[in-house]
Amino acid sequence: MNKFSKKDLTIVKKEVIWQGYFRMLKYYFTHSLFNGGTSDIVERELFERDTAVAVIPYDPITDEIVLVEQIRVGAFEHDVNPWMVELVAGMIEEGEASEDVAKRELFEETGLECQHIEKIMSYLVSPGGTSEKIDLYIAHVDAKTANSIAGLEYEHEDIKTHRLNVTDVINQLSESKFQNGVTITGLQWLALNHEKIKRQWPLRLNNLLDE
Repeated sequence: MNKFSKKDLTIVKKEVIWQGYFRMLKYYFTHSLFNGGTSDIVERELFERDTAVAVIPYDPITDEIVLVEQIRVGAFEHDVNPWMVELVAGMIEEGEASEDVAKRELFEETGLECQHIEKIMSYLVSPGGTSEKIDLYIAHVDAKTANSIAGLEYEHEDIKTHRLNVTDVINQLSESKFQNGVTITGLQWLALNHEKIKRQWPLRLNNLLDE
């Protein structure tokens, strides 16, 4: 389907134009055109963020997931509640493995231990303006062991956890109750695959116990 690849792109220059808690870059580049030839030099700013993880904490025994609620600065200028209910998520630091971060963030934000974890997909959050990529996972957990309040104080995290029936969450999704894009993506995947994992995961658990 794709006509072009990275070999059809030439980065002329890249510079840092802001460095604070986050970093902003400016790219100067040319690229091949669909009608033939090469573009003039294009200038684009990029909000630089590295790969993050997001986790769907799922209990196949109770058919529940655990979502977290916390304040989000990105919601301040919009007509939505800044305390957002969302998936567990966090950034991958240099030298860390994605799956290890998923398990760590799961424990830090909910108190839940991961019994089994599977990677669902990787995707770019908003490639028109940020480099952030998400590695999305689903984790087998015991939902009743979730802490009611969690988060790391030194990171100014104040997190409330919610144990929710999956069918109820999917209904809320269809009613547009969620505003966080990563959460919407994860819950849409869950809606498409719920019946399969609800059926298969308890069987997998029983097989592990029999070994």
